[in-house]
Amino acid sequence: DVQLQASGGGLVQPGGSLRLSCAASGFRFDDYAIAWFRQAPGEEPEGVLCIARNGDITYYTDSVQGRFTISRDNAKKTAYLQMKSLKPEDTAVYYCATDFIRRVLTTPCPRAAPGSYRGQGTQVTVSS
Repeated sequence: DVQLQASGGGLVQPGGSLRLSCAASGFRFDDYAIAWFRQAPGEEPEGVLCIARNGDITYYTDSVQGRFTISRDNAKKTAYLQMKSLKPEDTAVYYCATDFIRRVLTTPCPRAAPGSYRGQGTQVTVSS
């Protein structure tokens, strides 16, 4: 079965850091771009950032630039979201996603975050 499982969320104080993991199974992980989305209570989901097959990173949310970064370990079939300087407005359920479009290796992430297939999320709460 195809799965994307996010983990690593929790309660953190403002200014703190967290690293989320996205474990993939059931497909060739290194063939696809992987994105992180988040959904705050009462809000629509938003794409946060994406990592292409070759490691190029695309940001979709200006507010996380300089604070969040994404990486991938194809051997472990895992993507990571490293978050620092967390703010209360970062509170949301975070989940990873892909669109299962196999792009040429050098192709960056698409303009719209690839999210047609989304896995289970992990809650991140930033509060004192």
